[in-house]
Formats: sequence, structure tokens, C-alpha cells
Amino acid sequence: MSDLFGGAGLRLEQPLEALIAEVGTDWRSVVEAWVGTSAGRGLIAHVDARRTAGALIYPAQPFRALALTPLDAVRAVILGQDPYHGLGQAEGLAFSVPPGQKIPPSLRNIHAELQRDLGLPAPRHGHLGDWARRGVLLLNTSLTVEDGQPASHAKKGWEALTDALIEAVARQPRRIAFLLWGAHAQAKAPLIEAAAPGRHLLLQANHPSPLSARRPPLPFLGCGHFGACRQAGIDVDWRLG
Repeated sequence: MSDLFGGAGLRLEQPLEALIAEVGTDWRSVVEAWVGTSAGRGLIAHVDARRTAGALIYPAQPFRALALTPLDAVRAVILGQDPYHGLGQAEGLAFSVPPGQKIPPSLRNIHAELQRDLGLPAPRHGHLGDWARRGVLLLNTSLTVEDGQPASHAKKGWEALTDALIEAVARQPRRIAFLLWGAHAQAKAPLIEAAAPGRHLLLQANHPSPLSARRPPLPFLGCGHFGACRQAGIDVDWRLG
């Protein structure tokens, strides 16, 4: 797989088909099934056409979350909506930015809740790769975005794939924690329940954005979701180096 930190600002430089071919065997059947649908073919054509036309598309590795977190290793899922659309920010992991990048406001609130809930020190960087390598699937529902244009690749076909990935996780026999922050993530709760009624831990709160993190009825700050995973017996190491 090409270097995650290569390229101008982690921009997408390869055809999607080439990156799909690198997806690990545990996720491959889900991804290949999506490629064979009209949604998959349409999305691939759209993204590659935009890239060929010179659009700056992020991240360089849209499937990074799958590469770092194999299906049989998933212990928890955190759902984001859209990759960061600024230069050098998106790295294929929901809410995460590369070391050296300014920590976005929503991620600062995630760090604050982690410290409040578990007493863990807030890291000085915004890279969440440690979580991903320990079984936390950091999945955005749309896996690419154009520079300076939030949600520019939403409703183009990515959602059909990411819903299928969520279903694949929900069908795993072990209990998994789904941390559903904000209305967009919470909309996936029926999908998870339909795949495995009553099996998983569904934790819901407002989005960690400063606009909603303290608002009722489910403030993110104070939600206690990290500790709730422990109390439910779901083994997740939430430390960040």
C-alpha cells in the first residue's frame, strides 16, 4: 500500500480500482459486492472523473480504516460523516488528523470526554491510529471529499458501501460497541439492530462539535461512552500515545 503520508496534502492520486484491489481479504467480499452494483460503479466513475479533471480529493487512502482494523478485530465502531476537506487533514480515519496537524474542535471535545470519563491524559496530537490498530473502526459514511467542499461526495454511492460494512460488523458473533454521535450516526441504529437484534451496545449522544456537544437532550460532554464500553465488558484500550 502506498505511503499514507505521501502526496500533496494526503490527496487521492490513484484510481479507486487500484486501491480497492488492496483491501484486505476480510473486508474484500463486502467491497467487491458493492463494486458490482450501480451505486459502486457510479461512485468509482465519479471520483475517478473528478480526479482526472484535476480536483483535489482527500484522503489519499479512502480505505485506511479497513486496512488498520480487520473485520475480526473490530471491538468498537465510531462513525463520522465526511472526511476533513482541508489540506493535509483527512487520513482515512473518522475524526483523526495526522500528527502535526491542528486538532479540530470536535476531536478536542473527544479528548476532553476521554479525560473526564477515564482520567486518561489528553494527547498533544489528533492522530487516532492507536485506536484503529486496537479494534476501533473509525469509519466515515462518505470516504472521499473535494478540497474546501464538505459533503461533495455524499450521496454519490459511498453510503451503500459503508452501510454494508456496518452490517458486516453487526453480524459478527461477539458484542460490539457502536458509538453513535450525532443524528447522522444515530440514523444507523436501525441498520445495526436489524442485522443483529439486541446483540450490540448502542451508545448515543450529540455530535462532539462545539455547536452541539453541550446541548440537551444527549450532551456529548459527560456522556460516559468510553467507560460504558468497559462496564459492558467490551475490551477496548482507549489510551492515545
